[in-house]
Amino acid sequence: MSTTTAQSVPDSSGRPAGPDDEVEIALYESRKKIQTRSVSGTFTRLRWAAVWFTQILFYALPWFNWNDRQAVLFDLLSRRFYLGGLVLYPQDFIYLTGLLVMAALSLFLFTAVAGRLWCGYACPQTVYTEIFMWIEKTIEGDRSARIRLDGAPLNAAKFGRRTAKHAVWVLFALWTGFTFVGYFTPIRAQMMEVVSGSMGAWQTFWIFFYGFATYGNAGFMREQVCKYMCPYARFQSAMFDKDTLIVTYDAARGEPRGSRGKKVDFKEKGLGSCVDCTLCVQVCPTGIDIRKGLQYECIGCGACADVCDEVMDKFGYERGLVKYSTQNAMTGGWDKAQIIRRALRPRVLVYSAILGAIAVAVMVSLYLRVPMKVDVIRDRGAMARMVEQGRIENVYRLQIMNATETKQVVQLSVEGLPGITLASAPTVEVLPTEVRGVAVRVQIPPGSASGSYPIVFKLQSQSDAAIHLDEKTTFLVPR
Repeated sequence: MSTTTAQSVPDSSGRPAGPDDEVEIALYESRKKIQTRSVSGTFTRLRWAAVWFTQILFYALPWFNWNDRQAVLFDLLSRRFYLGGLVLYPQDFIYLTGLLVMAALSLFLFTAVAGRLWCGYACPQTVYTEIFMWIEKTIEGDRSARIRLDGAPLNAAKFGRRTAKHAVWVLFALWTGFTFVGYFTPIRAQMMEVVSGSMGAWQTFWIFFYGFATYGNAGFMREQVCKYMCPYARFQSAMFDKDTLIVTYDAARGEPRGSRGKKVDFKEKGLGSCVDCTLCVQVCPTGIDIRKGLQYECIGCGACADVCDEVMDKFGYERGLVKYSTQNAMTGGWDKAQIIRRALRPRVLVYSAILGAIAVAVMVSLYLRVPMKVDVIRDRGAMARMVEQGRIENVYRLQIMNATETKQVVQLSVEGLPGITLASAPTVEVLPTEVRGVAVRVQIPPGSASGSYPIVFKLQSQSDAAIHLDEKTTFLVPR
């Protein structure tokens, strides 16, 4: 709030301010709660299809098993990540990097082609807001009933409805938090811990933290997250151009807007197709008026297009007053074929080519990946020593990581110097998904020159010829 002196600003009583009057002026408009109207149509069905698909995937995936363990599990304690038949270690971080780069490029590509598709149909904020609003509508009624309930004094009926709504919200949010933690802790064991009351402190914290975030963002903040907290809304303009598909209002056809009866010839009255019903505003989850043009708050959900088509049908007008189109198409009067042809413009082709190349590279790398890793660590206690018969010995520790779910018997050998041999057991058993440390003694005959020499450890699985590794290190000969 700010206090100032002004003659032209009326005070709270409506009387024009005098020269000596102090007037308070609000610098920021307080938030007005948005109660959206229910709508049906093509884009609404697509949006709910995305809700069902993403949430069935999210809630069901942790319960699927693969080889007697959870199919998707990011086991941070044992530092193993299970993705179906893949077992990944922190050393495989490059694949996560590739996945994140692909996700970013996909976002750029989809945004360049069709605007904020991610925001309108698959963003968790959008999805959970849709679910929470559906719960609210089911318990409190349609838009008009919810508005009346908001304005009604607190009584038993209002208290009961609000309590029931928040109880369902809390339960759903906690189940969401439980499922989220189930991707990092085996979810069946986690369920037993919840039932027995033996849940660990960190698991409890993250379940309630994620549940609280879901409850607050989807139940209360809603469009505020999209409008003020999400950075994507701010930099989307850098990825838009005049050939990007966006939700648009055909002002040339709709203006001048005005109310009229269904049987009135609006052209004779000099009106456009817009009947000024404001339903497009009432169904918008961010509360904007699409008739004012493209706005950064628009998440591209298409709800306004669906409700406008319903109104056009009732008045017998042509559909498409509000629709997905491009700025160039609206200016030039293009048809759908022209819009599609223009979609294949250079920036889209470049994004697609880079995305495709990275996707192919990641898949080829995963296909050629050897499901075993080894780290060679030199014994720091004795860099080199002389043993029986004057032989020179170096001691190493091999950290062998078995990224398969079967036991591997590994044959060890070493090369690089004349007469070099292993003085320890040549075979090692590594259990499924085990990381095993093995002390290995390497010797060379006496009489070698002093210095550092490159050698190579060779590991070969006896059960799978495709699993073999070469790891370089050095052999030290004392002076």
